[in-house]
Amino acid sequence: MSDNIKLADLLLPNIDKTPDYYETLYPARNLPEGARVTRVAPSPTGYLHLGVLFASLVNRITATSTGGIFFTRIEDTDKKREVEGGIEDIIGGLNRFGIVPDEGFISGSEQKGDYGPYQQSHRAEIYQTYVKELIRQGLAYPCFCTAEELEKIRNEQEAKKIRTGYHGEWAKHRNITFEEAKQLIDQGKPFVVRLKSPGNEEHKIIFEDAIKGKIEMPENDEDFVLLKSDGIPTYHFAHAIDDHLMHTTHVLRGDEWISSVPKHIQLFKILGFKVPKFGHVSPIMKLDNGAKRKISKRKDPEAAVHFFAQEGFMSQSVIEYLMTVAASDFEDWRRANPDKSYKDFKFNLKKMSVSGALFDGVKLLDVSKNLVSRLTSTQVYDYVTAWAQEFDKDFYDVLTKNPEYTKAVFAIDRDVPKPRKDIAKWNEVKEYFSYMFEEYYKPDFTLPENIDKTDAAAFLEAYAKVYSPQDDKQTWFNKIKEIAPTLHFASETKEYKANPEGFKGHAGDLSTVLRIAITGRRNTPDLCSIMAVLGKEECLKRIENAMRG
Repeated sequence: MSDNIKLADLLLPNIDKTPDYYETLYPARNLPEGARVTRVAPSPTGYLHLGVLFASLVNRITATSTGGIFFTRIEDTDKKREVEGGIEDIIGGLNRFGIVPDEGFISGSEQKGDYGPYQQSHRAEIYQTYVKELIRQGLAYPCFCTAEELEKIRNEQEAKKIRTGYHGEWAKHRNITFEEAKQLIDQGKPFVVRLKSPGNEEHKIIFEDAIKGKIEMPENDEDFVLLKSDGIPTYHFAHAIDDHLMHTTHVLRGDEWISSVPKHIQLFKILGFKVPKFGHVSPIMKLDNGAKRKISKRKDPEAAVHFFAQEGFMSQSVIEYLMTVAASDFEDWRRANPDKSYKDFKFNLKKMSVSGALFDGVKLLDVSKNLVSRLTSTQVYDYVTAWAQEFDKDFYDVLTKNPEYTKAVFAIDRDVPKPRKDIAKWNEVKEYFSYMFEEYYKPDFTLPENIDKTDAAAFLEAYAKVYSPQDDKQTWFNKIKEIAPTLHFASETKEYKANPEGFKGHAGDLSTVLRIAITGRRNTPDLCSIMAVLGKEECLKRIENAMRG
């Protein structure tokens, strides 16, 4: 028995399987040619970040557009940073925004698929099996360096102006013998397992990034850690094993990982695995005093995806906006295909920005207004009540007190050829329609400067006598025009403009008086429709109050 085999058995005596066992357990996927298998693999260390949602969308649409598979995997090897409820928050957030995985975690507690478990903390035996094989082949070794010894090595390298790291002559235990390792283990010394890197930093690797194109970097020569002292792997090693066994074809992730690609390609090749296609997604940026920076958890509320839910943005609005960030040709496609799902878009990774795109809150609002304007009143009711039930219980109670009335409110200026585009998010609805609900209505009888209280009261008194909620819009306005001359107002705007000195104003000014009396505002959706929904009794009551006010 060789020393390498004895060393492997010494370090990992409880591992009795071989890599062949797992290669058989997780066979190749039966997918059509060209189908891409993608994944998002967040760590449960906090809330769902906008960057993770964006990367998830890119992975989801890449898989969808090629007839492939998108799965979620939880990378929880760093237990010190794990947050209680983190998995639920991340997976629940993805589901809320329609990024539904085909495999992996489909909720905070439920997994599906034949390539699990999809949680790294439950895969320790798999990683240790592959590490043991590398040790057997002389491609990995135990390192007993303490934190103090590693710090000493680093200080010496810095003093000599040498590149820091555990490599070459600085890799103290690179050539450790079986006897030396056994003696240290018998003494109870903790150890990590490191890769015995065959790389040379003077050599270059060239790879074709699926998003950024050709990239050239120095080859890795660092003997980086594969297995930590607690038997848990590092991200570098775990992701290589997982993506191989789960048959990931495209690793699409944040571009902060570009610097690790030499390690990852080297690792895949040493393990005898096919190297997946790497693509690095540029971060979403913000302007800060004229300079670009990444969206920050600490500085920016929109960094947390929960922010968009709390504000009342439709999930579809956020996703549609992010699609404009992801694909430079998406907006043209959307204009040509207004009724299709974004999932029908032929997504091309090469159309992605190679530098960080700026987060554009104004554009998000515009996208959302367009989508909201196309909803039916029933859809708006369903969305708003669902949002209010979660985030504004009092408003929910008001909305659901009389559902048919509320739907009629939401129907105003909606089912028309050119619906208004005033609402972008559900937290705007209460203020926007507050005058339609007695719980929120606040009278305000402030008149335009060109109309005095006497004329306003006289008009309202006259209009109250002729108003009928059955009037269509033209009849409704004709009654205003008929009253206008009796108060020395022009019936037609053009008549007033032709002779402004001959009139106090025009019929439009009087309709503004009525609008203020009914809603307390100068600008609203169609006033005739508003009055029809409020009903005659309520309208006359408000007119009477305005006359007194």
